[in-house]
Amino acid sequence: MKYYFNKTVNGTFEEVIEKVTEALKKEGFGILTEIDIQKTLKKKLDVDFKKYKILGACNPPFAYKALEAEDKIGTMLPCNVIVQEIESGIIEVAAVNPMASMQAVNNEALNKIASEITAMLEDVIKKL
Repeated sequence: MKYYFNKTVNGTFEEVIEKVTEALKKEGFGILTEIDIQKTLKKKLDVDFKKYKILGACNPPFAYKALEAEDKIGTMLPCNVIVQEIESGIIEVAAVNPMASMQAVNNEALNKIASEITAMLEDVIKKL
């Protein structure tokens, strides 16, 4: 089982960030965090890196269910979605596969929730 779902799309980096954010919103996700890896690596290490952002996506009703089923699951939240520029006009979007990341947790209720979130994130990536 792959630990992520991905798709390559055409457009500018900024356009794809907007499309991903909107697609997540349609599935009930909001962006809690946004980490600009390019800027962070430049600031901290003075290295040049491609455009690369990590979006911390959260679906509050499902996050609540997951936390009720397993109180330590917060160590795996939110669901990360990356957007990276492969080359000018070619952008890759990838999302974590919750089923893969939660295999180590032996909790049937959590598995059902992870399965639903997996389907939602897969749908977001496919529709881009």
